[in-house]
Amino acid sequence: MQYLHTMVRVRDIDASLDFYCDKLGLQEVRRYESEKGRFTLIFLAAPDDVERAKDSQAPLVELTYNWDPEDYDGGRNFGHLAYRVENIYEACQRLMDGGVTINRPPRDGHMAFVRSPDNISIELLQKGDALPPAEPWASMANSGEW
Repeated sequence: MQYLHTMVRVRDIDASLDFYCDKLGLQEVRRYESEKGRFTLIFLAAPDDVERAKDSQAPLVELTYNWDPEDYDGGRNFGHLAYRVENIYEACQRLMDGGVTINRPPRDGHMAFVRSPDNISIELLQKGDALPPAEPWASMANSGEW
């Protein structure tokens, strides 16, 4: 397992970059914009991690800016922790066997979400290419929020 990033939703990209980059000292390593999803993702790394971050070898802070206004009450501005796993189906099965609810099953063989006992969302991402769809995951419905 490899720790990937922590996601935080932001209301103002410029103010957030001023804080995280200009004041705190993180550096932007990549940016992704989705017209269809109406969001922007900005990935930041600590100065000593910048080179490793370019090859996804260092933990990042992911700033998520949703283009449509939204109130982030109840801690909604904190998104999730993300981990890359060797086999997403095996990881989810191990968690289910331990009594953990799979909130967003890995129907696509690539991504799943679970929650900690304190309701912190944890994203699991398949290392490399997505695995072929497999049961019971392919037909499993979402449960709760993530």
